[in-house]
Amino acid sequence: MAAQTRLFPCRSDNYGVLLHDPETGATAAIDAPEAAAVEKALAQTGWKLTDILVTHHHADHTDGIMALKDKYKCRVVAPAAEAAKIPGVDETVQEGSKVKVGNLTGNVIETPGHTLGHIAYWFHADNLAFVGDTLFSIGCGRVIEGTMDQMWTSLKKLRDLPNETLIYCGHEYTAANIKFALSVDKDNAVLVAREAQARQQLAAGEPTIPTTIGDEKLANPFLRADVADLACDIGMAGKPANEVFAEIRERKNKF
Repeated sequence: MAAQTRLFPCRSDNYGVLLHDPETGATAAIDAPEAAAVEKALAQTGWKLTDILVTHHHADHTDGIMALKDKYKCRVVAPAAEAAKIPGVDETVQEGSKVKVGNLTGNVIETPGHTLGHIAYWFHADNLAFVGDTLFSIGCGRVIEGTMDQMWTSLKKLRDLPNETLIYCGHEYTAANIKFALSVDKDNAVLVAREAQARQQLAAGEPTIPTTIGDEKLANPFLRADVADLACDIGMAGKPANEVFAEIRERKNKF
């Protein structure tokens, strides 16, 4: 049976998500922004929490860990490079590690930039990727601990996943991201269509994620830094892609 997911809002603009294996009953929370929101989602689904898969150490992704672990005795998996900053860690993982949630198998992809030890979990057989704050719908995370080159490399890793891969990110930032994206890529017809779609989703109280890698490749300017037309549009024709990416990210910082 295929993996099941449950997306839910928490905090001010975070998303939490549960990943469930119907064959074994195992359920993982991807990060734990706040315990109460995770518990509400568990109650609504009837699933039992067995694991927490942590993408990075920021408090808005880890604050609920200990309350959930104390109640459910669940396993906490976290990036090895950030384990000392994350509470309750039972198992550490790094690039190339595999993670099991029941019979579901995920690959760990190191995606530094937002934080130095940030990771993503790619459940390839189920076309699911949980990317934390590295890649957003029409956006990417702020480069806080790492370098622009690291972030560009991390985004390329995610861009290389199959087009049909569903992307679950950590926040609802799509409307603001699209507003910025149009300032650097206004002639992108796919992006313009995405704006209309997102406006409709949000007006209906619906989330704008998951999105897909295929859609993001066409509309997300942070994945298009090596597209010649985009570089030209921002006055960086012929510049290396990493420099184009850095310029786009800096513009977003000031937008």
